Amino acid sequence: MSVDLRNCEGYKDPTAYEALSALEREERRALRAFRPIVYICSPYAGDIDRNTAAARKYSRFAVETGYIPIAPHLLFPQFMNDGDPTERELALFFGNALMSKCSEVWVFGDTISNGMAAEIRRARWKNYRLRYFTEELEEQYDV
Repeated sequence: MSVDLRNCEGYKDPTAYEALSALEREERRALRAFRPIVYICSPYAGDIDRNTAAARKYSRFAVETGYIPIAPHLLFPQFMNDGDPTERELALFFGNALMSKCSEVWVFGDTISNGMAAEIRRARWKNYRLRYFTEELEEQYDV
């Protein structure tokens, strides 16, 4: 949004200009506000296309609720081979390193894959805050 000193009729309008400029500054400040980083834990293997789309939806949900999502299973398969056990182990190690930078671990869906189970065990071992959500993005409090 660009604020103009002149109104739509071409006359200077300093009061409206100052008010709109202040709103614009506040919007920019809000975008730079603190946002905690959360680790997105959801299935990848199996139906990769469906699971990737779901992880993207979960990451978007985190952004819309004021968080910065980290979803290693959206990043690492772009340049690492999940089918190669050595590269998969390395990617899991990288994910653990990223998890240590997050304030919470968000687990999505009813299906817990082997990779997710390992991430949840690590989060519990490290005493990270775990939050569980359904595939419909509703938080589950009785897990």
